[in-house]
Amino acid sequence: MANDRPLKIAIVAGEESGDLLGADLVEALKRTTGREVRLVGIGGRHLQGLGLTPLFDGSEIALMGLSAILRDLPRLMRRISQTANAVAGEKPDCLITIDSPDFSLRVARKVRAADPAIPIVHYVCPSVWAWRPGRAVAMRPYVDHILCILPFEVKELARLGGPPGTYVGHRLAHDPGVLAAAKAQSLPRDLSGDRVKTLLVLPGSRRGEVRRLAGPFGKTVSILRARGHRLRLLLPTVPHVADLVRASVASWDEKPEIILDPGRKWQAFGKADAALIASGTVSLELALSGVPMISCYRLDPVMRLAQRLITVWSAALPNLIADSPVVPESYNQYVRPHYLARQLEALFSDTAYRAWQKDGFAEVARRMATDRPSGEIAAEAVMGYIKG
Repeated sequence: MANDRPLKIAIVAGEESGDLLGADLVEALKRTTGREVRLVGIGGRHLQGLGLTPLFDGSEIALMGLSAILRDLPRLMRRISQTANAVAGEKPDCLITIDSPDFSLRVARKVRAADPAIPIVHYVCPSVWAWRPGRAVAMRPYVDHILCILPFEVKELARLGGPPGTYVGHRLAHDPGVLAAAKAQSLPRDLSGDRVKTLLVLPGSRRGEVRRLAGPFGKTVSILRARGHRLRLLLPTVPHVADLVRASVASWDEKPEIILDPGRKWQAFGKADAALIASGTVSLELALSGVPMISCYRLDPVMRLAQRLITVWSAALPNLIADSPVVPESYNQYVRPHYLARQLEALFSDTAYRAWQKDGFAEVARRMATDRPSGEIAAEAVMGYIKG
């Protein structure tokens, strides 16, 4: 029977997060179809564990970005051509490109030109809703479908004239660490004024973010202490910036406890009364965990020049998902420690400000909910493009 034959899936995933999404999708394809899945392309350890022999090390894609492209353009163009030629030569049932749009979408375009019969699905919608919206229309000739991880992206793609999309859900909505932190946050909490307040401080996972925000965050802590607050500071971070973080907080009046272990990170999320953060994916982690927060960002000089290209009304994912200003944001010259300290004070107590955020986070969770695991929804969308 035709449907007993193995599925041949080409996949392009460079980032660790993309590798995880790809492995989850492949396992769902096996489970829901009952068919063997043979893999070709690029991926990390999770996809390799499912039988993929990568064309080259996926870490070469993981570092993609404007500066990387300009620095190493000839080699990257060779890798794009190598990948596209290999995929087209294999004639897979479907090509699935995952995130890393600077690389993967260039591969998709070349594969479509080489063999228009190969269906192409892209996993993780490029942020066309935030900047360079013209990319949505540009994808239509060579991307058949987009698997979206944020619930508003399907409508945004339609509004901008992009390929059709399916909301498959976000891994964070089902992450065991997030769920454990949310359970801890839901328990009764002492919000009296004289207690020790547990403050999460998250100055970013990139070196530039840490350099630009560690100073204002440290001054905010000093102001809170001067205003009579007793604090316990918890600072979850990642290994590649840990030394910079330690050096950056060495002069703070109150030294934070630096956390590198992922399990302890989620425990810290569960204990926190509030968080002071660098804008990023961590805002969604905190929202789903139920931790009130203040979001900050200071753009580097290059990005300040590109600010006019940004079209989205907020940079905080919880705000975009809830379609409401749930998380307060401070940017550039408005990252002012005296202001941040007073905002945090309002979150430390049983205030309407705190309740507003908590209600908003519940709406974020409601909008992100799916009736099935994301891998199964993604697999169903992919099978809609596979013939035989």
